[in-house]
Amino acid sequence: MDNVLDMAPEIRAARDAGRAVVAIESTVFAHGLPHPTNLETAARLDAAVRHEGALPAIVAIIAGRIRIGLDAAELARLAARPDTAKVSRRDLAYVLAAGGYGATTVSGTMIAAAMAGIRVFSTGGIGGVHRGVEETMDVSADLDELARTDVAVVCAGAKAILDLPRTLEYLETKGVPVIGYGTDRFPAFYVRRTALRLDQRCDTPEAIARLLRTKWSLGLAGGVLVCNPIPEPHAMDADVLERATEHAIAAAAAAGVTGKAITPFLLDRIAALTGGESIAANVALLENNARLAARIAVAFAAR
Repeated sequence: MDNVLDMAPEIRAARDAGRAVVAIESTVFAHGLPHPTNLETAARLDAAVRHEGALPAIVAIIAGRIRIGLDAAELARLAARPDTAKVSRRDLAYVLAAGGYGATTVSGTMIAAAMAGIRVFSTGGIGGVHRGVEETMDVSADLDELARTDVAVVCAGAKAILDLPRTLEYLETKGVPVIGYGTDRFPAFYVRRTALRLDQRCDTPEAIARLLRTKWSLGLAGGVLVCNPIPEPHAMDADVLERATEHAIAAAAAAGVTGKAITPFLLDRIAALTGGESIAANVALLENNARLAARIAVAFAAR
């Protein structure tokens, strides 16, 4: 691993001492949020994780090496680079071999976190099965990564732009536990709850930590998806969001946007259609997830 992976000294010392560390993806700052909201949000997540007793570790690719733990200046330079790739499992080896720069997605961050011995990862919302999958076959690499990589992913559910019932069905087929944190319903990113029921629920970070220890001690490979609803004051109206989503999807189809470009395109269009409400909601859920991830990491480290 030393051939491709660099860890910030603070993160390496914490990991070696068995202290709590939370991995954080970089694509949300490089490709997901506008400037300067992206860097302001990174600072808020850093403070939130530290406040809960854990260390935040932003993951990225810098000059052909996996970096675990970026400081504010490094993140700003990465976000400003026009050649910063969006790196999932498929892209990781290519960007490393080319000596390139990349912001890691959910799947890319999970791989790097597992390599570094970090068990808990905080993000916004996972990718999933896209609407119209019958024609496009567009299924996010996040789902298969959850089935194979031993990292707990704390999120606000899946993005509302997706086919949520099929996303849950795919996760069930792959044997991925989907845990509602304080909820029996699947949250949809900006929306606190949908009509989709969850079979498994935990109400404390300690309960989730016990679940993680039990799962992995049994030799059951793969991650756990922890679904943490967006805080009530920042949640969006489901009907308003659905109308904006439908308009955004139609615009993407008209513009011929596909592949990796579609999610940023849809989120940008939804932000415009909602007058920026979705950006404020995104920031709020990211911070909320980071706090919960830190609490889970602390409970898991307490073993």
